[in-house]
Amino acid sequence: MITKSIPNLFTIGNLFLGIISIMLAFDQEYNLAALMVIIAMLLDGLDGRVARALNAQSEFGKELDSLSDVISFGVAPAFIMYVTALTDVNPAVAWIVTAIFPICGALRLARFNVIEGTPGYFIGLPIPAAGGVICTLALFHNDISTTFLLIAMLLVSYLMVSTVRYPNFKKIGIPKKAIWITPFVIAAAVGLALWKPEQMPVLIFVPLVLYALLGLKKNVRMLMRRRRKSQVDSEETVSKHL
Repeated sequence: MITKSIPNLFTIGNLFLGIISIMLAFDQEYNLAALMVIIAMLLDGLDGRVARALNAQSEFGKELDSLSDVISFGVAPAFIMYVTALTDVNPAVAWIVTAIFPICGALRLARFNVIEGTPGYFIGLPIPAAGGVICTLALFHNDISTTFLLIAMLLVSYLMVSTVRYPNFKKIGIPKKAIWITPFVIAAAVGLALWKPEQMPVLIFVPLVLYALLGLKKNVRMLMRRRRKSQVDSEETVSKHL
């Protein structure tokens, strides 16, 4: 029974860090708030792998994971962006854009739970990656225009509910014998984050943005191939009639 509960402890830790992130952002500890989201991403990546390694997957764990993700990667990043960069914007615009992000995250999670995806791919940008992009992007609010930040939030929100395909690395599992290492991995990540609180979000921001752009690039390439194929088909149809 205890073994079956281990993956849920990772998920609850993810939720706990999301709540702490919101409180830190409220106290203007923006770097630490973003770090909590990043560490929550690590826990989110481990809970499913641990569940598969222990053969402890359950519908309860799946639903708990989705509910936790809405808070940690939907509400918390949106709140960080709002308090750091959007408080001076027109209130209606700031509220709407801030609300759209977690709403799209919730829609993304609901779709993921009920629709079977493409093997090896996620359909739409995963909410942990989207939340990571937004909470780290918010830290650059002094160097980036507010207009760009608003557009970026809307773009990332769209990518979550889009049909853009993103590589799925969740199938990379953890051997059962190696599960004991996970607490040390988490402790090392937390220690490194607290040791370099200023640099860590910046370092994480780059690969997350590249991941978000990767799926967008693949989708554009696929649309161009379809358009070329459609043009070829139409030309062949015209030539046949001639």
